[in-house]
Amino acid sequence: MRDRQKFAVLRAARRIWTISAVHGDADRLDRLHAQLEGRLRRGDRVVYLGNLLGRGDTIRQTLDHVIEFRRGFLALHQNFPEDIAFLRGGQEEMWQKLLQLQFASDPRGVLSWMLDQGVGATLEAYGSSAREGLREAASGPLQLTRWTGRLRSAIQDNPGHYQIMNEIRRAAYTSDRRVLFVHTGLDPTRPLETQKDSFWWSSSAFARLNEPYGDFQRIVRGYDPSHPGLETTEYTVTLDGGCGFGGPLMAACLGPEGDVIEMLEA
Repeated sequence: MRDRQKFAVLRAARRIWTISAVHGDADRLDRLHAQLEGRLRRGDRVVYLGNLLGRGDTIRQTLDHVIEFRRGFLALHQNFPEDIAFLRGGQEEMWQKLLQLQFASDPRGVLSWMLDQGVGATLEAYGSSAREGLREAASGPLQLTRWTGRLRSAIQDNPGHYQIMNEIRRAAYTSDRRVLFVHTGLDPTRPLETQKDSFWWSSSAFARLNEPYGDFQRIVRGYDPSHPGLETTEYTVTLDGGCGFGGPLMAACLGPEGDVIEMLEA
């Protein structure tokens, strides 16, 4: 049960559609969904590779589009909830930590770092601001707890948003363990079950992968700080056109071995 809470397992996948980091760009996501809807077949699976949140100014609309697409996907070919996966990116990791900021030893310092990484856009989306957050972070644990509680309530006021956040997993893999999906990287010296922060911060280690990682023959990620577009090696696939930074949102259709069959951009 604990592993199912950490990882999404894609069973009997004939093809896997992977969607790169969105960064709160609802318009591009809506256009990508429109292209994708006409291409889905029985046996297809879908993986959002993290960073749905952050940077863009239409974050709530982005999650609304995800919820609407998920509803249609589940109705198509009688798919199951486990056939569509949502990975935790750096933005989602920071947001979860922000909602527990009252437990940090240096809440103002932690929040300042998060704001430098782009979490301010998500604060704005749910009715707060960087300025308010920094003020509350300096006001003591009780006031800070009240502030994070208001943020939780704001999320719950948007139907489906809290549920989507609860469905986010650290990584995903096909049930035959041939293909692994991560947000930005991993530490190849550590077993999958002990990976944590590496999934959303270890981009440099990913670039050095030159052999299979355990049983996995291909590892796919959806965020690279350099936003190279589509990059493939014998063992890896990187999919990031720079959505949220002025570039396109990308999706790739992968075969059972992790080979790229088709590309979409919006």
